[in-house]
Amino acid sequence: MPRDLRAGVETHWTSFGHGPRRALAIHCSLAHGKSWAGLGTQLADSMTLVAFDLPGHGQSAPWRPDMGEVQGLSTAVALDFATDLAAHDRADAPGGVDLLGHSFGATVALRLAVEHPELVRSLVLIEPVLFAVAFAGDPAARDAYEALMSDYARAVGAGDPEAAARAFTAIWGDGRDWDSLPAAARAALARDIPMIDAAAPALMEDVAGVLAPGGLERVACPVLLLGGSTSPGITEAIAEGLATRLPRAERAMIVGAGHMAPITHPRQVASELQRFFDAV
Repeated sequence: MPRDLRAGVETHWTSFGHGPRRALAIHCSLAHGKSWAGLGTQLADSMTLVAFDLPGHGQSAPWRPDMGEVQGLSTAVALDFATDLAAHDRADAPGGVDLLGHSFGATVALRLAVEHPELVRSLVLIEPVLFAVAFAGDPAARDAYEALMSDYARAVGAGDPEAAARAFTAIWGDGRDWDSLPAAARAALARDIPMIDAAAPALMEDVAGVLAPGGLERVACPVLLLGGSTSPGITEAIAEGLATRLPRAERAMIVGAGHMAPITHPRQVASELQRFFDAV
């Protein structure tokens, strides 16, 4: 599996499938590129998914505060991959690359599309956690979000990373009970949980200015906003807010799925993606 410097960061990546359409996939926080394996298998005949480990995740180099704002660094790494894919596929895909993102990875994908719309042929955002969208549309949404995350916040304040990871995954995980996870997985989640707060300024306050006037409106490619029917309610508010501002956005829902739909419901997600890609 390849490993090289991307945007100055030692980055690991892998590919799934063998189809003619090449896409870049960006995973969620506390995961890694291999989390796209199920979806990649479902789309193997029609698509080749290139999935990298975000900085601080998987086999990529650890993130450190001196490396810069975590979402911005992740976007820079994604830009390197997107540029390479666009150059490779220019003859077959002159409009750019297909870009997929899940959760935090979807906020990275969206930021890349806003800053470099010429590189993106289509954009799939699976429950992007750009909470600032919901906060801007409804001031009460911040209070509701803080109530949802209160156990997590208390654990962080108490300096208990394992309790923080347990509380976080209870809301944003794949539905498995914390105690059922392997000990190594629990230890990794507790070790990496500081990445959540490191990304908070970008997600909560939109420090990158993704929502600045005219930004989303520059994303002229087709966009699919995909969600799970059992996900936290704020994800619906985010999707609705983005759908009203992205010029060519459409929405779809995976019935019975939660926030980790690409992992827990790969067949249903693949079906929606295939329909979307066939149209674009």
